Amino acid sequence: MSLRERVRRLVETRAFERFIITVIVINALGLGLETSPGVIAGFGETIRLLDRIALGIFVVELALKLFAYGWRFFRNGWNVFDLAIVSVALMPASGAFSVLRALRILRALRLISVVPSMRKVIVGLFSAIPSIGTVIVMLLLLFYISAVMATKLFGEAFPEWFGNLGASLYSLFQIMTLESWSMGIVRPVMEVYPYAWAFFVPFILLTSFIVLNLFIGVIVNAMAEATEDEAHDEREEIIHQLKLLREEVAQLRRDGDH
Repeated sequence: MSLRERVRRLVETRAFERFIITVIVINALGLGLETSPGVIAGFGETIRLLDRIALGIFVVELALKLFAYGWRFFRNGWNVFDLAIVSVALMPASGAFSVLRALRILRALRLISVVPSMRKVIVGLFSAIPSIGTVIVMLLLLFYISAVMATKLFGEAFPEWFGNLGASLYSLFQIMTLESWSMGIVRPVMEVYPYAWAFFVPFILLTSFIVLNLFIGVIVNAMAEATEDEAHDEREEIIHQLKLLREEVAQLRRDGDH
């Protein structure tokens, strides 16, 4: 077995994966502790040392994968994602680049690429983008129509909330999120316009309980399809391996007969 093959098997083992996950979690906790002045005063050097060790481990990990896979490394989007995250951490974080120190916490995002279940969620989200786009357009259209109506109906009496299209859009967004919508906006409006509930109640039903739930339905459906596609690929790979094994057994039998 070649050295490259041994390295490839190493980086694909569960033990190696769990080790990297542990390092990512510890590093993320350390970066969080850096936000506490009291912790930094007492353990600042230790935390910074652990941060450098974690960064070194990530660099070694990527180097091993580059050696094991060669140019195939860049065919995997998750590998490119990991490389970008670690590259940001390697850039100088002083002077004009001091803002990059805050970006070090992005290393915690590597959990997404390392943990298979998280990868499925992201794949599902990306595959749902076309359908989500349709739902967003529907929601924007509903918001625009409702904002124009609210401005015409309530703008004169409540210019702070519905005085113009922008104010109406923001107020309706607050109502959609159900943040102080009743006592904060709707009941004061109803004191002047008693039948205003006939506008706000259907708006809440359409946005909060119908359209937003479409987002959940689309995403769940996309994740289910992504999981099914992955399971199908795994089944195809197993069938392929079984066919190869059967051919090898048949070849051994033919050789034995001769």
